[in-house]
Amino acid sequence: MQFKNDVEAAHIRPAERDGPDIVSNGLALSGTAHWMFDRGQVGLADDLSILVSRQSNDFDAVTVMVNSSGKLLAPDRPANRPRMGFVTWHRENCFKH
Repeated sequence: MQFKNDVEAAHIRPAERDGPDIVSNGLALSGTAHWMFDRGQVGLADDLSILVSRQSNDFDAVTVMVNSSGKLLAPDRPANRPRMGFVTWHRENCFKH
């Protein structure tokens, strides 16, 4: 059996909420992680630690999906990393604390 590892581009600050189409406003996520990020089930701390909402229907199942470091695997090139302003905006406006 073969598994697909599709990656989707997710806006940190959505385009419909004035988020620009630039690399620093994007994340490469699996389809499931993208869905959870858009709905505020997961978010990012300022140190790029992955936050899981306490309002998640299955906190343990979501936590298992997070990589072992517990942090976003950010690009080496600083210009390609998430801009902190977008990360903060998502946490304050989308993430369900």
